[in-house]
Amino acid sequence: MKRVFRFLKKELMLTLSLLAALIALAVTPPTPQLLRDIDWRTLGTLLMMLCVLEGFKQENVLEPVVRLASRMRRMIPLTLFLVFGVFFTSMFVTNDVSLIIFVPLTILLFRSGDKERYILPVISMENIAAIRGSLLTPFGSPQNLFLYGQAEVTAGHFMLHMLPLCASSALLLAGFIFFLYRRNPQEEITVAERKDPRSAGGRVRRGVYLALFVLIITVIVTRTSLWPWAVAAVLAAIVAVDRKLLLKVDYVLIVTFFCFFVFSSSITANPHIAEVLKRAVAWNEYWWAIGLSQIISNVPASIVLYPFSENFAGLIYGADTAGLCSLIGSLASVINYRIYVREYPGQGGKFIKVFTLVSWAFFLFVVIPGFLLSRWKFF
Repeated sequence: MKRVFRFLKKELMLTLSLLAALIALAVTPPTPQLLRDIDWRTLGTLLMMLCVLEGFKQENVLEPVVRLASRMRRMIPLTLFLVFGVFFTSMFVTNDVSLIIFVPLTILLFRSGDKERYILPVISMENIAAIRGSLLTPFGSPQNLFLYGQAEVTAGHFMLHMLPLCASSALLLAGFIFFLYRRNPQEEITVAERKDPRSAGGRVRRGVYLALFVLIITVIVTRTSLWPWAVAAVLAAIVAVDRKLLLKVDYVLIVTFFCFFVFSSSITANPHIAEVLKRAVAWNEYWWAIGLSQIISNVPASIVLYPFSENFAGLIYGADTAGLCSLIGSLASVINYRIYVREYPGQGGKFIKVFTLVSWAFFLFVVIPGFLLSRWKFF
């Protein structure tokens, strides 16, 4: 029992989702319709993505990109490469995975080059890059994956509506980087070049994971009704090439999603609660998404608010902006925090201070334009 309590204390988001689901089920008793209302497609797609992305991490699929960073000799080009490496990879391998790849690399390079004073501001900008880069694609973040699954639009239409936020964020990030090194734009750094840690024996596994990734993207974009077969194919392929990988998948995130789906479906099934929330949320989705995300993070906030939304653009723009306000606003930010305090124990407060300062500076630039753009109808 003590181990269970320690686990629930460690996984606060899971604990919150379980409590929310139990409270909702107490208010609205479960029915067979509840199971039918759960978005099983999103859960299945998320399972496939987490399995394959764990394979990417295990086999260092992006190692050639990482090695290229170690060859750079000036701080501005190196920082641009690291920050925009996160920005662009997050569009395809999700924001949390891009941070898992680039944040430890940033710490390693800046440590070895005696530039530790820049670590916190740079990984804070990488956090912003993960949040704002991933918003472009339907599969860049868990909340995008869920909301795209609800919207009857093509992937191209989705990306067109997200492009203004993404492009303006890229320009603003570049401005932040040049501002950071304004006193010495030519500042140099010298680090030892990394060796490729990948083994020749892992070539087959890397090929399989890349092929499975293409399959998953195809399933997401085409919205095929054959997605259960795709889930089975992905799991079967992983069992064939590396069954131990299945023990390392982040099942906590899947269970958290499931619990919030139960909460959302139960609340929606209660006509009195649903009517109150619909009146409060409708056409105020942008601010509700930002505000609620500071309590339960942007992924569950998207799930909870979607049934009561009238303005889809306001909901998704708000959810993709919420991570700039606080650490809890995005699960990616929590991952960034964990990586840093693992390397610098006892300095969590310092991380939060710098993270909040940099993120809020960015947030103040984008929050009003994002609100104005949210009036552009998605469909």
